[in-house]
Amino acid sequence: MNEFFIQNSDVIIKLVLAITLGMLIGLERFMVHKEAGMKTHALVALGSALFIIISETLYIKYGVNSGFDPSRIASQIIVGIGFLGAGSIILQGSRLSGLTTASGLWVTAGIGMACGFGLFSLAIITTFFVLLIFISLYIIEKPIRKIIDNKDN
Repeated sequence: MNEFFIQNSDVIIKLVLAITLGMLIGLERFMVHKEAGMKTHALVALGSALFIIISETLYIKYGVNSGFDPSRIASQIIVGIGFLGAGSIILQGSRLSGLTTASGLWVTAGIGMACGFGLFSLAIITTFFVLLIFISLYIIEKPIRKIIDNKDN
């Protein structure tokens, strides 16, 4: 059993980091009562990392001459996340909601992909910036939204 973890430690680290960073972003979404929370963001990051690891593994296994293009899997992750993001965007009357959640899922997929490629610093720094944007701009937007809503009434 210990041998399994030693042989697969790099894969385990990539997947665990993807889950952790996805959960951090999802925690912020959960705290502000959004539908896509910790589980959704963790799964998006995990799935993205998984597909990148599979892509790299197949490329290494079958080589350059096989015609396998690892960038195809990466590009299809983004397409798939586009469908998830579109499902989170809702039009209620003249008000559009879910764009921030959709954007968060999109960036979370990128973070998962970075983890899958072993670009840990990039994944961690990007997660920091996502949280900075979500938290700081929420604090800034809240009073501005009240002012705008009062002017409309």
